[in-house]
Amino acid sequence: MKKLITAIMLLVSKNYAISQKTPEDFGYKQLSYKYQNDKVDLIIITKPEDQKKAKPLFLFCQGSLPRPIVIYDEKGLYGTLPFNEVHLLEKYHIVIIGKPGIPIIANTSSLGKNFMYLRDKQKEIPLKDYTDKNHLDYYVSRNNFIVKQLFKERWVSKSELVVAGHSEGSTVAAKMASLNPKISRLIYSGGNPFGRIATILNESANKKEVLDYWETIVENSNVINYDGGDTYKATYSFSLPQKDNLLKLKIPILITYGSEDAAAIYNDLFQVEVIREQKKNIEFIAYPGLEHNFFPLNEKSEPIYEIEKWDNIANDWLIWLNKNSN
Repeated sequence: MKKLITAIMLLVSKNYAISQKTPEDFGYKQLSYKYQNDKVDLIIITKPEDQKKAKPLFLFCQGSLPRPIVIYDEKGLYGTLPFNEVHLLEKYHIVIIGKPGIPIIANTSSLGKNFMYLRDKQKEIPLKDYTDKNHLDYYVSRNNFIVKQLFKERWVSKSELVVAGHSEGSTVAAKMASLNPKISRLIYSGGNPFGRIATILNESANKKEVLDYWETIVENSNVINYDGGDTYKATYSFSLPQKDNLLKLKIPILITYGSEDAAAIYNDLFQVEVIREQKKNIEFIAYPGLEHNFFPLNEKSEPIYEIEKWDNIANDWLIWLNKNSN
């Protein structure tokens, strides 16, 4: 009987091991670096024949959710990037850095709502390690450190460094560029140059409630609360306006956003400032009728997820990069 149980356990263990995937199973290269005693995982997406070829980096900063970079199920891989990266790979190695405390790859069966990796799926509470480090300064310092390490690799060309970010990632990308002279091009997508709290205020029907909430956040700007959602520290850090950092930069900057995004009005307002300052290095593309993640809306102002526009946006990024490359 003991031998039978042992055999069953070994069989289960073997099948479990077989079912686990790695980024390499999907053609990605995984690297790890040590930063502040943390193991930081990242993936490199490149053409198989170009793995050792020196090409510039295109660093993509993720949005706000605690998701693994690589997500799959029994049918295969989910979209690692929101767009098809094939044309970008002609010129760049694409880099995506994982979220703190979140595995770099996971099966959907282990994930919660919106593919989040959670400590408590029912209450949607992330892991403590993620919550502790989920704020702007950590991401910016960590990412710039990783860039410095990558620049030591022979397969990385130092001729150009593109940093792009969407949603929360746009704030990370902008702050990175304000501190890292190696960054030569910046793509700021779906962000709010006036900060996250401005978007929350615009989305709310109860302005007083939001302003009271903001006052609490400011008074507790370093507090990390573990009750799910963003902490006071995270909300405060991502609410710090990036408009001044963007205006000070002299590198080419592309700002893209949907006209139906709650932050669209702030991007329009920022464009007024850019024109007034006569900044010629910042270009704007507003997409009429599209929301935050570039989906069109139906008559009820709900996203039509069956109609994807991200490939169009990425194509515009590529056109702009080709126009502004070294």
